[in-house]
Amino acid sequence: MRSFFSFLILFFVIASSLLLAEEEVINGIAAIANNDVITFSQIRELVAAQERAASETLQGQALLDKVKELRQAAVKDLIDRSLILQDYKKKEFSIPEYVIDDSIQKIIREEFGGDRTAFVKTLQAQGYSMARFRQVQKDKIIVSAMRSSKIKESYVVSPVKIKAYYEKNQTTYTTPEQVKLRMIVLHESKQNSGGTTSVSKKSMANEIRQKIAEGAEFDRMAQMYSEDSTQDSGGDFGWVEPKTLNDALHKTISSMKAGEVSPVIELDNAFYIIMVEAIKKASSKPLAEVEQEIEQRLMEEEMLKAQERWLKGLREKAYIKIL
Repeated sequence: MRSFFSFLILFFVIASSLLLAEEEVINGIAAIANNDVITFSQIRELVAAQERAASETLQGQALLDKVKELRQAAVKDLIDRSLILQDYKKKEFSIPEYVIDDSIQKIIREEFGGDRTAFVKTLQAQGYSMARFRQVQKDKIIVSAMRSSKIKESYVVSPVKIKAYYEKNQTTYTTPEQVKLRMIVLHESKQNSGGTTSVSKKSMANEIRQKIAEGAEFDRMAQMYSEDSTQDSGGDFGWVEPKTLNDALHKTISSMKAGEVSPVIELDNAFYIIMVEAIKKASSKPLAEVEQEIEQRLMEEEMLKAQERWLKGLREKAYIKIL
């Protein structure tokens, strides 16, 4: 009996040790930024939604790689946040309490329809106390304000830079050529491929093409004979970029003018008759039309660079260790 109780005591000691070890891993230290520690639970909390989204589209090694990427980015983000908050405290800045109150009231108003009770219940369900949530909001406001304070109010982007960006990214401001098509499609019978059915379908396609040449309306012929999903709409295939089509179709269409009808095209066990209804030539927006858009983009890039230079300075002065 004594040995049995000794065994039980030993079992509970080992089990307790394992539970403590597991808890230490779950809430353990992932990184250190000066005197602040960043825990694994903070990382998981930051990336939980992104990991759930990734698990819906990825699996296996691809999912593991994505989770690793998300968590590495989260560690970097949490370190930066910690250094920003430390810089804020060091400079003895302060944010009025009403700013935090207004932020929380905005969340209650916009996300909970003004229902404070529902808001509090949601916090409790997520393991947050109001005091903790308030601190989280305060930290977010501080980080945002500190980042913004490092951005100059105005950047002057020279016309030379704007023009260079426009020329380098001209495809962004170019609409490729598009054609509006109608199609009649007849499919061979797979059971009799190469036999009498193939001959009859080809003959049928040629007869339809002849009727169109003699004045029959293309959309009416499509409604009567096409075996494509666009049959009910008279073969209306809509606007497409020719380069997105099969090479054989692309080659035929590229030599056609608006209003022309192609000969019968045999392709992949099917026969196509194509009508080019209209053509939109490729066009580029002039620089004058997109100049302000480019200027704004370049200004935002400069602002991000300014923020990164500031953060780089904070990192260089800090003691950072990723465990």
